[in-house]
Amino acid sequence: MRRRLHRITVAVLVWNLAVVAWGAFVRASGSGAGCGAHWPLCDGEVIPRAPSAERAIEFTHRATSGLALLAGVLLALAARRWRPRGHPARRAAAVALLFLLAEAALGAGLVLFELVGDDASATRAVVMALHLVNTLGLFGALALTLHHAEDGRPLGRARDPRAARLGALALALLLATGATGAIAALGDTLFPATSLAHGLAQDLSPASHFLLRLRVLHVPIAIAATLAVLALGWHLTGRHQTLAGADATTARRARWAGALALGQLVLGAINLGLLAPIPLQLAHLLLADLVWIATILALAAALARPPRGAATAG
Repeated sequence: MRRRLHRITVAVLVWNLAVVAWGAFVRASGSGAGCGAHWPLCDGEVIPRAPSAERAIEFTHRATSGLALLAGVLLALAARRWRPRGHPARRAAAVALLFLLAEAALGAGLVLFELVGDDASATRAVVMALHLVNTLGLFGALALTLHHAEDGRPLGRARDPRAARLGALALALLLATGATGAIAALGDTLFPATSLAHGLAQDLSPASHFLLRLRVLHVPIAIAATLAVLALGWHLTGRHQTLAGADATTARRARWAGALALGQLVLGAINLGLLAPIPLQLAHLLLADLVWIATILALAAALARPPRGAATAG
């Protein structure tokens, strides 16, 4: 039963990573209005009979998102069936389902209020940022479900207060990176630069659209987030760490988080230099999600309360 819940959680997590990447492709390809201002129907039809490329792209995203929601229900039911009352995996799976419902509501709002296509309003920017932050919340809940599917011990800040503080800082900066990244990606889509110099001129010009002037915030926040994840990893893998029963798992996850964060920073620089081609945008987003997931998994291992009777050293 333990392995079943673990496998289901992995499947739901991977499926949602694919759904989010396809959603980014919908935005980057300008296909967000492919089904018109209709939701959940596509141009008034359950299944479009003669879809254009944009309609097919948008409809595919809706279909896969619907399956993701059904998978979230299945995961919550599985956790409820295979874990006892009060088990942290049950709570994490239930929270993941709530985030999935919020994802559907935000996606519907973008369509129904026509915040798609060439819309460059502040409302769209805010909703896009909220959408990405909610997505990170979903992946955080799924990561905790994955962790607790194997380890039923609750988390406790007192387990490692410094890790808790560093982790809170890293997660806050990663959330800010995601929100500003959503705005930067929207600016790249609506106001594409013809060269790196042109893009920098757009960012710095007071006459530019606000999406372009806000885009410049993404880089320093991303650098700060990377440094925070590395600081957390350094702490968790330091010689002074003697967390009972969690050393190997904590250190391994912390190393993965640091390596992914560095890779994300390099990929971001390449993405910037190549003027954000769509394949790199998707890879950039996917890696950002993996950094977030790895950081939460590392924190979960570090903050898991020791078994009763086990001694801890700090």
